[in-house]
Amino acid sequence: MILVKALMAGRDHATSDELRDANERFYRALETLDLAAMERLWLHEPWIRCIHPGRDVLVGWESVRDSWRRIFQDTPWLRVTATQVQVQVFGDVALVGCAENITTGSNGDVGVAVAQATNLFQRTAEGWKLLHHHASSAPVHVTQPFSGIVQ
Repeated sequence: MILVKALMAGRDHATSDELRDANERFYRALETLDLAAMERLWLHEPWIRCIHPGRDVLVGWESVRDSWRRIFQDTPWLRVTATQVQVQVFGDVALVGCAENITTGSNGDVGVAVAQATNLFQRTAEGWKLLHHHASSAPVHVTQPFSGIVQ
């Protein structure tokens, strides 16, 4: 029994690492504006869902893909760092919750935002695939006065 528990604990840790990796690949695809990489991360099903901050729900792979295409086409550069990452596995489905720390640039302006995100993944023969992404704007907490320099 102890051996079985030890083996399961090792499997859970490996599964958690795989999910963290899949989640990191999602944010790398977003940050590099890489539509092909984003396509590899998602299930291509008519029932998947995506909710971008301040937007309505998108249902189905074609709608979700088109939203990423438009975002990538209209975004000159983007930096996204996921923090407070929490992983929970429920068999072949898993939830990854995190804070998205977002910096964007356009026409010489820099924007900073924080969103809370929930990413749902399904285990497939090709690895973990996104079936749902929901990001909602969150308040930004400033801990010191702005010096005028972005680091």
